[in-house]
Amino acid sequence: MFHSFLKVVTLSVFAVVGAFAAAGQIQQVSNYGTNPTGVQMWVYRPSGVVANPALIVAMHYCTGTAQAYFSGTQYANLADQLKSFIVIYPDAPDSGGCWDVHSTGTLTHNGGGDSIAIVSQVKYAITNYGVNASRVYMTGTSSGAMMTNVLAGAYPDVFAAGAAFAGVPYGCFAGSGMWNNACANGQTTKTAQQWGDQVRSGYPGYNGTYPKLQIWQGTADTTLNYHNFAEGVKQWTNVFGYSTTGATVQTNSPLNGWTRTIYGPNFQAISAQGVDHNIPVQANDVLTWFGLR
Repeated sequence: MFHSFLKVVTLSVFAVVGAFAAAGQIQQVSNYGTNPTGVQMWVYRPSGVVANPALIVAMHYCTGTAQAYFSGTQYANLADQLKSFIVIYPDAPDSGGCWDVHSTGTLTHNGGGDSIAIVSQVKYAITNYGVNASRVYMTGTSSGAMMTNVLAGAYPDVFAAGAAFAGVPYGCFAGSGMWNNACANGQTTKTAQQWGDQVRSGYPGYNGTYPKLQIWQGTADTTLNYHNFAEGVKQWTNVFGYSTTGATVQTNSPLNGWTRTIYGPNFQAISAQGVDHNIPVQANDVLTWFGLR
């Protein structure tokens, strides 16, 4: 299953590499701060970017790299157009290109793992690029979507909003190994309260707000079973205190056959009918969600 996962997420990305050409290239930053696992930092700063820009942290899938996610998504060329934000593309240290979304360290505020390294990159950007600390956002695909959920739970004080494409709930991969068959296969089911408590365990004692969040998944996802979409809805509606009844449902949004369910101002879930794990990233929709367009 692990190798099947790697194969599946690789196919679509190679098809779009180079499709979204940015004016410049990403630049590596070394010695950016606390980095216990060796996460690399790559940055895209568009020419003429405004003072005190917003920041998007864009996280790749398994087998991916910072360069591949830079080339295969629209965030950099949109940064060129809008001049209002810069983009950090972290690069996972794991040999398979996956993020650590399972260890107790990465799931815990200031606990270590890949998550604290990504937060160190954010802090570097705030200090060195004048990034507006109240306008820091995160997004990712597959393993990067899982890390989006992890950061939302472990570092809710750092990020204002997130968008996760084909991920799993916070803590669903918790355990001793990088891969969790039960979660991936859709066999992990918890109550909304249990899922919400898991998020709250990421930063014990935290009583501030959590980042507003979008989750996206295709109904035909066989790599990370679509069951995880419903579990994610249970988790984040509990965290935000939203009811699962009476939500606003928008059909054919943003694409034909996709359904957007809005549970409240801080959480929405988009289901893509018939789409497999290779869900196309909707960058313009994400920027609207972040308040960047």
